[in-house]
Amino acid sequence: MRFSTAFAVAAAAIGSALAQDTVMGFNCGASDDKGGAKSQADFEKEFRTAQNLEGAPGNFTTIRLYSNIQWQTTDTPIAAFPAAIATNSKLFLGIWASGTTDIDNELKALNSAVEQYGTKLTDLIVGLSVGSEDLYRDSADGVKAKAGVGNTAEMIVKFIKATRQGLADTPLKDVKITHVDTWTAWVNSSNKAVIDEIDFVSVNAFPFYEEEHDNKIENAGKLLSSAISAVEGVSGGKDVWVTETGWAYSGPYFGAAKSTVDDAETYWKDVGCSLFGKRNVFWYTLRDANPANKVKFAITDNLSTKPRFDLSCPVKKDLPTAEPITNGNITSGASNSSSSNSSSSSNGGNGISTGSPSAGSPTNGAAQSSGPSLPESTGAGSVTSISMVNSMAMVLSVIFAVATWAL
Repeated sequence: MRFSTAFAVAAAAIGSALAQDTVMGFNCGASDDKGGAKSQADFEKEFRTAQNLEGAPGNFTTIRLYSNIQWQTTDTPIAAFPAAIATNSKLFLGIWASGTTDIDNELKALNSAVEQYGTKLTDLIVGLSVGSEDLYRDSADGVKAKAGVGNTAEMIVKFIKATRQGLADTPLKDVKITHVDTWTAWVNSSNKAVIDEIDFVSVNAFPFYEEEHDNKIENAGKLLSSAISAVEGVSGGKDVWVTETGWAYSGPYFGAAKSTVDDAETYWKDVGCSLFGKRNVFWYTLRDANPANKVKFAITDNLSTKPRFDLSCPVKKDLPTAEPITNGNITSGASNSSSSNSSSSSNGGNGISTGSPSAGSPTNGAAQSSGPSLPESTGAGSVTSISMVNSMAMVLSVIFAVATWAL
């Protein structure tokens, strides 16, 4: 009896360790819903809302940014930095990489912030993405969809190397680096050099926009599962994060997908609850930021901590089994509407569009939007799988010690 009780306690501890070591976060635009720059107070309110949502199935303490630069400035550090410190929010940083031949201002802004805030900031940083959907926008699909100016795999690799070099003599020298893009970009073999260069792979996936397929809400889980599986198939064993996903509650319908509160809630409960605690996930979104986008995704009104729908996850769920996926088959992407005020731009239209629905082009060299991060407090930003292994090892040690005592 003592052994079985001890084992049960230890098993519960494992579950707790796993839950604590997965990311649950939101994307966060740098502009407000009028297109103006967010102040530190704006960011703080958003971050606190994320942490205190009524009925949430866990702690949404991580925020994904798309740029280190304050909206509509050249190289001023974004006000999200001091806001994260004030609210103890983790940050998954972003560097805007589209439509440019250098990222000097991004690195200047980040290094200035590190110098100003020191470990108060760096201890909150859990990862960094160099670019967001640049490869998709630069592809034939992106051009056809008028998704905006992107960048090539060669240039993204150049930027990743420049980032590592630019941070080499700073407390962020060991930060884990990724690139965020669509599954169609990742399975394109011409982009393999980017996968080879990063520490983990990040994908944006929106079944809502899969209008060339049967994208009714009942099929959303299957579409997302297949997209994730396709990326894992080319990831070379590297972790895959879901950096944007969600379902619209208002606006135009896309194919069989309806923009309703009921379907947004169903997607959260059927798909979100299948991901939370199991994968690193950044939900799109807590707050709608792009006034030009008629499709709305926010799970709150005016950053109220009372959500638009019930966020609880009463039943444990798993995503449906993935189906074979090819560029001409199942697609997972984001926006089919033009955007203007966030850092990821997307104007999809052919069923293979991906990206943040509130995305837009950068202003004065600074593109703003939202982003994910890990729950660890180390400035180095260790990848979740590593911290999970460490947690598991520690818990297993407890199990064996308790079991020995019980015997």
